[in-house]
Amino acid sequence: MSRRHAAEKRVVLPDAKYGDRILTKFMNNLMLDGKKSIAERIVYGALDRVEGKLKRAPVEVFHEALENIKPSVEVRSRRVGGATYQIPVEVRPERREALAIRWLIKAARTRNENTMEERLAGELLDASSSRGSAVKKREDTHKMADANKAFSHYRW
Repeated sequence: MSRRHAAEKRVVLPDAKYGDRILTKFMNNLMLDGKKSIAERIVYGALDRVEGKLKRAPVEVFHEALENIKPSVEVRSRRVGGATYQIPVEVRPERREALAIRWLIKAARTRNENTMEERLAGELLDASSSRGSAVKKREDTHKMADANKAFSHYRW
């Protein structure tokens, strides 16, 4: 890792249909083997299903789901005098977003529906109403941080 300067953040262009940058980041994370058109088809299909079920703006539901998944604290390992402690630390906004996207995709992939489109739509619906495995992941992370509150004085 270079000591000279931090890596520059790449600017992500907004997606074609809704003009949303976070949705583009989500598609890029969902994409496998550089097949962006397939990722777009999956995301747009899932958002159409969500709109059909809830009769609300699908991007609004998507952002609500992400907000319900974003963690505010996480634990980081810190070695102090031969012992490794799990220290609760606040999460930077960019990392919160990245973790939420990653957890949402992972939770959707582990669901039991037939197509990825159905899985993603189901997970978005669950996350927007604060249920589902992605939200559970956030709750577990918060519980872990709360349980290790005693070690917060080791923060750096």
